[in-house]
Amino acid sequence: MQMQKIGTVEGTKAVISKYPFAFQKKFGQNFLIDPRVLDKIIDSANITKEDCVIEIGPGIGSVTQQLIEHAGKVISIEIDDQLIPILTEQFGDCDNFRLIHKDVLKVDLQKLIQEESPNRKIKVVANLPYYITTPIIMTLLENQLNIESITVMVQKEVADRLASKPGSKQYGAITVSVNYYSDTYLVANVPRNCFMPRPNVDSAVIQLRLHDEPPVKVGNVKQLFKIIKAAFLLRRKTLLNTLAAHGELGLEKDKLKELLDESGIGAQTRGETLSIEDFARLSDYIDAHR
Repeated sequence: MQMQKIGTVEGTKAVISKYPFAFQKKFGQNFLIDPRVLDKIIDSANITKEDCVIEIGPGIGSVTQQLIEHAGKVISIEIDDQLIPILTEQFGDCDNFRLIHKDVLKVDLQKLIQEESPNRKIKVVANLPYYITTPIIMTLLENQLNIESITVMVQKEVADRLASKPGSKQYGAITVSVNYYSDTYLVANVPRNCFMPRPNVDSAVIQLRLHDEPPVKVGNVKQLFKIIKAAFLLRRKTLLNTLAAHGELGLEKDKLKELLDESGIGAQTRGETLSIEDFARLSDYIDAHR
């Protein structure tokens, strides 16, 4: 007998009514009830039987069900105690499914990938709680894991920020940082009525396709990210003022002005106008002439 599709209004209500479940606001739980959005997630991630997929935040299994059908292996990581019996009962008999009951930020993902899929790149699919979106995305990117793509549901505002271009209001340190590791694509806008319960904001599905090599070569990656972070701390200030106020570069303001002007970036420039290439050029110039 075929399992009822969970990612619908009826399917979600059926699961919730069957189990003693209460929505946890602290985990930002909103379950997807629109099958068309589910299809877009699977299609855009190009999930095939050759793939091992790590799913973060499976919830009651709306996306999990589709992933198990299409992928060679699915590893779902869920933090909420209440959801473990639900996921276990529904998918525990599936040969290609493994459930990990843990906070994803406390999972040794490098070890997990090595154990589960040592010879092929991983695809990550996630419906991330809004309050912890950035830490999870940056953890996945910074740890240099063997990941091909990250397809993720996020708050619309976050999606706009990640996909923004230099000079736009949404462009920020997270945009530049993500650009160092991946290319960002907007897959679909997802209105709030596609979820149960309905959140207060709209969402979007974005996909990060990881670079085999960073788009810029830079001598001191740690310094590059310090400059990126500092450049957006005082958004309305010039690059000179915000870098000087941050102080982590250990340079006097006069020296900093000199280096900014000589590098071609300019002391009066604002960080929000610079691309990842500009930041890399500035970092290397400071390194060479400090």
